[in-house]
Amino acid sequence: MTGSHDLVQLQPLDEHNRKLESNVRPPDWVNPTPAGRYNLVVIGAGTAGLVAAVGAASLGAKVALVERELMGGDCLNVGCVPSKGLISAARAVAQVRKAREFGVEIPPGVNVSFADAMTRMRRLRADISENDSAERFKSLGVDVFLGEARFGGRDEVLVGDATLRFKKAVIATGARAAAPPIPGLEKIDYLTNESVFSLTELPPRLGIIGAGPIGCELAQSFARMGSEVFLVEAEHGVLPREDRDAAEIVENTILEDGVKLLCCGRNTEIRNESGETRLTLESHGRAYDEPIDQLLVSVGRAPNIESLGLEAAGVKASKQGIEVNSRLQTANPNIYAAGDVASRYQFTHAADFMARLVLRNALFKGRGEVDSLIIPWCTYTSPEVAHVGLYEEEARDQGIEVDTFTQEMAEVDRAILEGEVEGFVKVHVKKGKDEIVGATIVARDAGDMISEITLAMKHGIGLSGIAETIHPYPTQADAIRKVGDCFNRTRLTPFVMSLFDKWLRWTR
Repeated sequence: MTGSHDLVQLQPLDEHNRKLESNVRPPDWVNPTPAGRYNLVVIGAGTAGLVAAVGAASLGAKVALVERELMGGDCLNVGCVPSKGLISAARAVAQVRKAREFGVEIPPGVNVSFADAMTRMRRLRADISENDSAERFKSLGVDVFLGEARFGGRDEVLVGDATLRFKKAVIATGARAAAPPIPGLEKIDYLTNESVFSLTELPPRLGIIGAGPIGCELAQSFARMGSEVFLVEAEHGVLPREDRDAAEIVENTILEDGVKLLCCGRNTEIRNESGETRLTLESHGRAYDEPIDQLLVSVGRAPNIESLGLEAAGVKASKQGIEVNSRLQTANPNIYAAGDVASRYQFTHAADFMARLVLRNALFKGRGEVDSLIIPWCTYTSPEVAHVGLYEEEARDQGIEVDTFTQEMAEVDRAILEGEVEGFVKVHVKKGKDEIVGATIVARDAGDMISEITLAMKHGIGLSGIAETIHPYPTQADAIRKVGDCFNRTRLTPFVMSLFDKWLRWTR
């Protein structure tokens, strides 16, 4: 939901987007008559809002769910789902190009159809959307209101002419792409995550501002599909918030895929000359003036809070979003906030578990704190980069000394056989102890592999416990067990080694 920008447009309006619309924004939807008083009113039907609404309703609570735009939020409509659909198509292209390495001869002249790939994405997105549909939530006992919500007081939400009284409420309105202050940007129709997945034709020349996770994922994908991609980043390299060893691997890979990286970009400007858009900047002392057909902006997010009437509800907010305490309560103790609108962890799975925390605290008077959540994340480039916990630099800044153990994928048999040797598993433990504080994995399926480390951290399992756990051979995840072996070897003190040596001599 937003208050200062147009509704997300479903384009092209083909059979798949019509199906999507019928699920997440039915044109003929009639809002129900409000109940006298709701146990929970949820504003925003993205991941956090949907989880909160269905969870409360399943427990017997009377729940109202309000959505201004498309149910499913960013994740379904303009985020995780469509992006992974495109990334999957781009990976298939890359696999075809590498087929010869595996003894598979591909005839020359193989065509890549961007239009067909996007049609496939829209079809699959529409199929998935049934899980988030207005009708489904209605069938689960949730009163679904489509329209703009605003607080009318400390215990009521207004939707059109309807007044929804509540005991508790959750703000889950998410965030949207924000435009950086680039001269000339306001003069062109640039793309964001809300519009890039509406493309039906491949841009021959694509400029991308921002080499964070979204920028890198889409830069690599569009380059693999055949675009000439110019990726602009103000800082050095790519993924500036990520482990530097991991970021360097991703940088090398996307360069091999044809992306032109313009990092340390300065004086970036957009010009429109004779109907042609040009991207100008300085990178490492060299001036660039590149014609582009489309520009994608993938830097910065803004919370969707403008039209909510927060003052009437006694809720405080800043440019970063809704202000909450560790239990996700706002300044009004009966109103909570979850998801991108209230967190620096702007991930679907983080929103999911924040919503679960809200339910415990709001409906059961729990005292769960958001800091107790161990939140992993993944950038879905090839190879993927996944992380959980602290980076080494973060640990140092917090006064935590660490020992770091690394297993290169080049020494893992399955990775060698798959031809995917670029990457590693890196785990940080408290110095001299077997307590994991953070990990980074770079591998083909790093996003799947990181869950083993997350589980270990959540339940206090150290590297020695992982080393004692049998992993199937050969798998890439065996790299994690090998890190445990590395840790165990450090526990063999000189005294233990001398005893072992004596035992060996005695048994000869």
